[in-house]
Amino acid sequence: MSTHPTQPAAAGPGAAAKTSSAAAFALVFGVAAVVCVLTAIFAPVGLVLGIIGLILGIVALRMTRRPGVTGRGVAIGGLVLSVIALLVAIAFATGVTTFLNNKQAVDRLERQVEQLRDRLPH
Repeated sequence: MSTHPTQPAAAGPGAAAKTSSAAAFALVFGVAAVVCVLTAIFAPVGLVLGIIGLILGIVALRMTRRPGVTGRGVAIGGLVLSVIALLVAIAFATGVTTFLNNKQAVDRLERQVEQLRDRLPH
């Protein structure tokens, strides 16, 4: 008679806990969102990544309530970074919109671009 079980043991009190994959992905998307938003050029991408990270973070927090699933801190980290990215992206979009709706500011920018263009060697 063999001492090796043919089927894996059911997860019980002695089983190792598994980190929620949703929590890990929430953290990854949160970090990526913050990086994209801070580069300003990729702010729209950061906004989308922040929304995905926020959703994954909420799902991960719910998953960590289950027995044998860990990663609550990772999920909270992903949520915090995603919210920060969303707030910065919204502030950036608001600032750009306000600037573009200000005719005097746009005229000043056009004059500066023309001056820089005139300084370029031909």
